[in-house]
Amino acid sequence: MSGLIDLKPNQHHQDLPLSGAEPVEFRGNYVGHMDMYADIEAVSTYLDGHDAWFRRCAQPMTAEPLGNNGYALLIGHFGALGYEVEPKVGLHLLPQDHGVYRIQTIPIPGYTAQGYDVDFQASMNLLEVNRPDEGISPVTQVEWELKLSVWVQFPRFIQSLPRPLVKGTGDRLLTEIVRQVSKRLTRKVQEDFHTSMNLPMPQKPRKPWGRFAEAASFNPTENQTESN
Repeated sequence: MSGLIDLKPNQHHQDLPLSGAEPVEFRGNYVGHMDMYADIEAVSTYLDGHDAWFRRCAQPMTAEPLGNNGYALLIGHFGALGYEVEPKVGLHLLPQDHGVYRIQTIPIPGYTAQGYDVDFQASMNLLEVNRPDEGISPVTQVEWELKLSVWVQFPRFIQSLPRPLVKGTGDRLLTEIVRQVSKRLTRKVQEDFHTSMNLPMPQKPRKPWGRFAEAASFNPTENQTESN
């Protein structure tokens, strides 16, 4: 877990004020997809060359290279309940393995996160489909899943608040951050790919992403997806 703290919350103390020594964990499972109007080979070639497009498509986030396949990503300012944080996370874009792409957290040399830690585990699968009704064939659908956990060490004025309030607010904020970043990044990657290939842009999907209803479970077969 990249050196993250493995918390075992005590179910009998969920309504007590937060302990000053205990980081609070927020987590969620998210799924989404984006369409590319090209075959799998063309899409794979594009994704493999992420050094040519990732930093540009990540804007307004700042992405600095870490080795050959890594980036230090500065997400931006976010806050709730009067507390703000500017998360920065190291991401390793692993080379594809039989059409499956994975992204994992890695340490950022010389950087120590102050008051938070992140575990980011994502995967992307490519599926080629035919959609004659759109007049485009083939279409490669990029399906992604993200398992995200964030640990935050709150200051004293947050520690005095009830756990349900802090947990609920944090979970909603985490979902909103993922929603904003994923929608923006998806659109920019689509625009970059189709422009570079001189292809028309895909139609905007009705349900491009969602979150599994039970954030505490990482088993997608036991959850329903709620769309936004």
